[in-house]
Amino acid sequence: MREELLAIVERNSRIDLKELAVILGVEEIDVINELAALEAEGIICGYHTMIDWEKTSIEKVSALIEVRVTPQRGQGFDSIAERIYKYPEVTSVYLISGGYDLLVTLEGKSLKQISGFVSDKLSTLDSVLSTATHFILKKYKDHGTILSKKYEDTREKVTP
Repeated sequence: MREELLAIVERNSRIDLKELAVILGVEEIDVINELAALEAEGIICGYHTMIDWEKTSIEKVSALIEVRVTPQRGQGFDSIAERIYKYPEVTSVYLISGGYDLLVTLEGKSLKQISGFVSDKLSTLDSVLSTATHFILKKYKDHGTILSKKYEDTREKVTP
């Protein structure tokens, strides 16, 4: 039940508990208890609302920053990753394989604000060797959700 429950809640954290119990074939109290256990164990870390900011009047710029760092003795990449994720502009930090070590996602009000953060704060950290900034121009799909759906003609074709 646990894996199926997690898969459903990851796609729709607002699903009604009664509906979830029906889908899983268990009692509602079992769902409540399992969700509480998953939260207590730190498996469920939070619930988020996904917003398509392009459809609002709020100006928001997102960027992906590749960061090459020198790992700290005895701590690896954890110490520098923690220093980076504590900045409020940072929305995510990932340890990645390839030419860079960390992938940092930032959000700001402008390209200039993000560029300033990278040059003034991120690049000046002791362990940071280099960075590469990639601004997100448009999101097509985020967290498994398609954001810019094209119109699909659902009418059936009628042939003579």
